Amino acid sequence: MNDEFLLNGKRIKLEVASDRLVAERVAKHMQRRIKEDDWRPYSSKVKALEAWSRLGGIRVSVLQALDLI
Repeated sequence: MNDEFLLNGKRIKLEVASDRLVAERVAKHMQRRIKEDDWRPYSSKVKALEAWSRLGGIRVSVLQALDLI
């Protein structure tokens, strides 16, 4: 599968069909956190993004598309 998901004007390459749902879910979750400035359970946005960037995969692509990392 060579599909793409457009987020914030940036293309995210999807490896499998389920990546689209994951990307959409993570994007909504991150946009809510940005809007509410809610980074729990981490003490700061920086610490939260450091932890989440270690997860790798599609989640990191979403964080990059949202210009968070």
